[in-house]
Amino acid sequence: MVEEADRREEEAHEQVAHLSKEEKPRKDNNKEEEEQLSDEDLKLKTNLEQLVEKLKGDDKSLYEPSLNELKESIKSSTSSMTAVPKPLKFLRPFYPSLCGLYDKWSDGALKASLAEVLSVLAMTYSDNEKHDSLRYALLAGAKNIESWGHEYIRHLALEIGEVYNDQMEKDGSTKENSEELEGESSKWTSQKFSKGEILDLSLEIVPYFMKHNGETDAVDLLLEIEAINKLPQFTDENTYERVCQYMVACVPLLPPPEDVTFLQTAYSIYLRENQLTEALCLAIRLGDESLVRAVFDATSDAVVHKQLAYILSFQKSSFEYESVQDIIGNTKLSEHFLYLAKELNLTVPKVPEDIYKSHLDSSKSVFSGTGLDSAQQNLAAAFVNGYINLGYCNDKMIVDNDNWIYKTKGGGMTSAVASIGSIFQWNLDGLQQLDKYLYLEEPEVKAGALLGIGISACGVHDGDVEPALLLLQDYVTNSNTSISSAAILGLGIAFAGSRNEEVLGLLLPIAADTSLPLETSAIASLALAHIFVGTCNGDITASIMDNFLERSSGDLKAEWVRFLTLALGIVYMGQGEQVDDVLETISAIEHPMTSAIEVLVSASAYAGTGDVLLIQDLLHRLTPKASKKENAEDAEEEDETAQANAISDFLNDQTNAEEKKTPADHDMQADSGEEGANEEVKKTEETEEATEGEEAGDDADEKNRVIADEASYAVLGIAMIALGEDIGKEMSLRHFSHLMHYGNEQIRSMVPLAMGLVSVADPQMKVFDSLSRYSHDADLNVSMNSIFAMGLCGAGTNNARLAQLLRQLASYYSREQDALFITRIAQGLVHMGKGTMTLDMFNDASVLNKVALASLLTVLVGLVSPSFMLEHHQLFYMMNSAVRPKFILTLNEEGEPIKVNVRVGQAVDTVGQAGKPKTITGWITQSTPVLLNHGERAELETDEYISYTSHIEGVVILRKNPDYEKEE
Repeated sequence: MVEEADRREEEAHEQVAHLSKEEKPRKDNNKEEEEQLSDEDLKLKTNLEQLVEKLKGDDKSLYEPSLNELKESIKSSTSSMTAVPKPLKFLRPFYPSLCGLYDKWSDGALKASLAEVLSVLAMTYSDNEKHDSLRYALLAGAKNIESWGHEYIRHLALEIGEVYNDQMEKDGSTKENSEELEGESSKWTSQKFSKGEILDLSLEIVPYFMKHNGETDAVDLLLEIEAINKLPQFTDENTYERVCQYMVACVPLLPPPEDVTFLQTAYSIYLRENQLTEALCLAIRLGDESLVRAVFDATSDAVVHKQLAYILSFQKSSFEYESVQDIIGNTKLSEHFLYLAKELNLTVPKVPEDIYKSHLDSSKSVFSGTGLDSAQQNLAAAFVNGYINLGYCNDKMIVDNDNWIYKTKGGGMTSAVASIGSIFQWNLDGLQQLDKYLYLEEPEVKAGALLGIGISACGVHDGDVEPALLLLQDYVTNSNTSISSAAILGLGIAFAGSRNEEVLGLLLPIAADTSLPLETSAIASLALAHIFVGTCNGDITASIMDNFLERSSGDLKAEWVRFLTLALGIVYMGQGEQVDDVLETISAIEHPMTSAIEVLVSASAYAGTGDVLLIQDLLHRLTPKASKKENAEDAEEEDETAQANAISDFLNDQTNAEEKKTPADHDMQADSGEEGANEEVKKTEETEEATEGEEAGDDADEKNRVIADEASYAVLGIAMIALGEDIGKEMSLRHFSHLMHYGNEQIRSMVPLAMGLVSVADPQMKVFDSLSRYSHDADLNVSMNSIFAMGLCGAGTNNARLAQLLRQLASYYSREQDALFITRIAQGLVHMGKGTMTLDMFNDASVLNKVALASLLTVLVGLVSPSFMLEHHQLFYMMNSAVRPKFILTLNEEGEPIKVNVRVGQAVDTVGQAGKPKTITGWITQSTPVLLNHGERAELETDEYISYTSHIEGVVILRKNPDYEKEE
C-alpha cells in the first residue's frame, strides 16, 4: 500500500513538471501579445520615431515642420489620471539624443523650439537634481507655457520652488565653503538660473493658476520664491476672496516675518477691493493704528464708519475717530445688552440659590443649609450674585440691602461691595449706587466701592469726561494699602486696553517707586500693563525692571513678584521678536528667578501664534533633567575618589611627622590641653555648619520656588501659544494629559488651568470630563484649579452637564471651605450673565482679544498658589475686563434695533474648497437678537437685507436690499 502511494505521488510530480514546461512558453507568448500595440498606437509610435530621425538627419529644411508636428502630437494627446500621455511615453527613449541635438544646433529659433519640447519631455525623464524642465523652459524663453497644460505648469512650479531654495542655501553658505561649492556654482551658472529669470517665469505662471481655480497653487509658488508682495496685481473681484482666505489660514503655520507679510498683503487686497470690515480685522491683528485709520479713511460713508466702530469696540481698542467715538468707547453697550435681556425675557434677577439648588442635594448634613452661613460662603455668594446678574443693573440680594455686606468680614467686604460694580457693568449708573459706600468708616468697604467703580466703568469711555478717573485718582496715593490697591486695580479694569496717558502719568510714579510696599508697586504695574496691553511701552518696562533690580532679595521672594513678571509679559503681549531686547536685559539680572521671568514674558510675546518651536522649548523645560542626575552621580564619585586620595596623603604626612618627633615632644603635646583644643575646634565647626545650613536651606527654598514658578509659567505658556490654531490646541490637550501623568506637583496643579485656557467658553466633553476627574485629586491645589478650570470651560454657557458636576462637587467639598469657595465661583462663571456672556478671546474673524487674554492670565497666574488667590480674592474681578455679551444684534442704518431671521450653526472651514461651499452646518433659524456660542457662525436667512459686515457677529448694521423680491 505504501509503495503504491509513493508511485502515484511521483507520477503526479512528473505531470506538474510537464505542465509547467508547456505553460512557460505560453506565458511568454502572452507577454509578447500584451506588449503588442494597437494599430493606432503603433502608427503614432512609428510616426514619432520618423520625426526624431528627420531631426537627426542633415536636411535642415525638415527641422522646423518636424518640430511643429512633434509639438502638435504632444499637445493633442490625452492622458488619464494614472497613465502618461502616449507621445511622451514613446519619445522618452529619445530624450538623451534630443538633448545632444540641442547642444549641436546653432540656429537660435530652432533651438528655442526644441527646448520647448525637451522641457515637456523632461517631466518623464528628469532627475530631481537637474531640474531640466525648468532649464529648458528658460532656454526656450518661457513662450506659450499655457498651451502645454496644467500638469506641466504645476511641474514647473514645483521645480521653481526647489531651485530657488537650493540657490538660497548656496547664497547663505559661508565663505569657508565657497571652494567646495565652486563646482556646483559653475553648474548653476551654466544652467543660467538667475533670480530674475525665475521670478519672471513665476509671474507668467501665477495668472494661469488664477484663471484655472488654482489660487492656492499661486500663493504657494510666490511664497516659495519670497515674492508674495507681487500677488495683489493678479487678483480681481472673482479671485481675491479665495486668495485672502487661504493666505490668512496659512499665517499660523508660517515663521516670522513671513506671517506678517502675508497679513499685510491680504490687508492690501481687501482694502483695494473695498472689503473694509475684513481689512479692519487684519489691521487689528497687525496691531498698527495707521492701517486702522487707512480703513476708516477709505470711505466717507457714516454708516460704514459705525459698523467699523462696533468691531473696534469689541476689542476695547484705543483707536480714536471723532464721529464714532461714542461707539468705540462702548457707551451704548449697556443699552444694547438690556434690550437683549428684555427680548429674551431675562430681566428677572436671580439669586445664588437658583444655581446652587441645595434642595437637590441628597447628602443633607449640618454643613449644607444653615451651617454654611459663614463669612467665606457669604463672600462666595456675593461673587456668584455679581456674575449671574452681570450687566443687568438689578439684583435681589445686595443692591438695595446695605446690611448684606456686613455678613462678610475683613477683606471679604471689599469684594462684596465690588460685586455691585459687576451688576452695573458698562453702566455708569453704578457709580451713583457705589458713591454712598465711599463715606463709610470701614476702609475695606471704601476699598470695595473704589474697585466697584472701576468695574462698572469697565471699557466705557465717553469722550473727554472719564468719571471713573475723576473718582478714583484721589485715592491712588492713600496711606491705607487696601484703599490705594483697590483704586489702582479699579483704574486697571476701567481703562483696560485704552492706552490712557492721564492714567499712565498717575500710576507710573507708584509703579517705579521701590520704597513703597511690593504689593502696591506690583498692582500699579499690573494695572498699567492692562491699560497698555501689547504696546511695548518703554516707561512701564523700565519701572518694572527697576523693581527687579533694586528690590531686596527678601522682597523678591514675595508672591507679588509673579504679577510684576506678568505685567512685563502683558506689555509685550503678541509682539513677537520685539521682546528680544527685554529678554537680554532680564538675563543680566543676577537672581535665580530670571529663567522663570523669561518663560512667562516670551510666552506672552508669542501668545496665539501657534509657534511649534517655542512649544517644544517649553516642553523641554518641563522634562525632568535625568542627565544632570547622572552627571551629579559621576561628579560625586570623582569627589569621593579625590577625597580618599587627599585623606591618604594627609595620613602619610602625619605618620612621617610623628616618626620625626622625639619622645619628649610627645609628652609636651599631651600636656598642652589637647582636650580643650578639640572642644574649640568642635564648637567652631558646629557654628559654621549651622550658618551654612541656614543659608543653604534658604537658597534651596528660593531655588525650589523659582523652579516651581518656571514650570508653572511653562505649562501656561504652552496653552497661550497654542491658542492660535485648532490643531495646536488639540495637540496641547494631549501634552497636558501626559504632564498630568508624569509631572511634579507644581506642574500637575497648573495643567487644569492650562486646559481651561485653551477651551475658554467651549465646553468640550473630553476636556471637562478630564477636569472632573482631576477635581477629586489627592492634592487639594490640583482639585481647586481643576474646579476653576471647569468654570472657565463653561463660562457663560449654562452647560447643564457642567452645572450638575459642579453641584456634586459642592456637596463633595462641603467640609472643605476653600474648595467649596472655588466651586461656587466656578458655578457663577458657568451661569455668567444668565448664559448671555462669554470670556471667549477670539471673534469669528479669528482676531485675538489681547485685553481678554491679559485679564484671564492675571487670575491664572494668581492661582499658581491658590491659597494666595483666596486671600486676595478681589483679583478675581480682573476677569471682568474679559467679559463680553455673546449676542447678534441687528440695527438699521439709523441705529434702531430690527428683527431679522438668521441661521445659526457650527462654523465650517471653507478655505481652499472648490465652488461655493456652505459656511455653516446643522443650523437653526432664529430671529434676532440671538446668542452665539464658541465655534458658531451666523448668516442672514434671506436677501431682504444686506449686511455692512462679512461676519454676522456682535452689533450688525443692515440695509434694505433694493433688488429683493419676496417669494410667493
